[in-house]
Amino acid sequence: MRFPPIMRNLKRGPQVVLPKDFGMVAAFTGIGKKSVVVDAGTGSGFLAIALGNIAKSVVTYERREEFAKLAERNIKASGLRNVKIKSKDIFKGISERDLDLVTLDFADSEKVVKHARKALKEGGYVVGFLPNMEQVRDFVRELEKNKFSEVFTMECITREILVRESGMRPENMGLMHTVYLTFGRK
Repeated sequence: MRFPPIMRNLKRGPQVVLPKDFGMVAAFTGIGKKSVVVDAGTGSGFLAIALGNIAKSVVTYERREEFAKLAERNIKASGLRNVKIKSKDIFKGISERDLDLVTLDFADSEKVVKHARKALKEGGYVVGFLPNMEQVRDFVRELEKNKFSEVFTMECITREILVRESGMRPENMGLMHTVYLTFGRK
């Protein structure tokens, strides 16, 4: 897997969000240098760092101490000063307000959709990183219950192309399913 320079020397722990999936989030939410973001389910911190590389500020929530420590080291190694980690259980709420984006990457993330709605500004997005269809169904139901609009789910599948003198063709294997990305707009 290829990572951008800011992530190449980071230590991996739990599952990390890959550039292909982060890119879809950035493209479809339109976040940029003025965006304020909350990320939850920090893990190794890869998504928080990718978000911090383009957003004004990122606060990332992680309730598992060992993951928070790893993410803190990775954030420091990235050199970003606009990414802060909170060792807090997001199921108890989001204290930040007027957010442009909330990303949720953990089991039972649909239970945090109501907190995301309160934290987002009008027009802001919540995005769930969901590994299976049943989680997508539950997440979408919660988005609809909480009156989110523009609800959609996608998957990004990538494979590299071999370019050789004898001919060009796709690699035999690609990076197939990682997560389903489910978007909702307040």
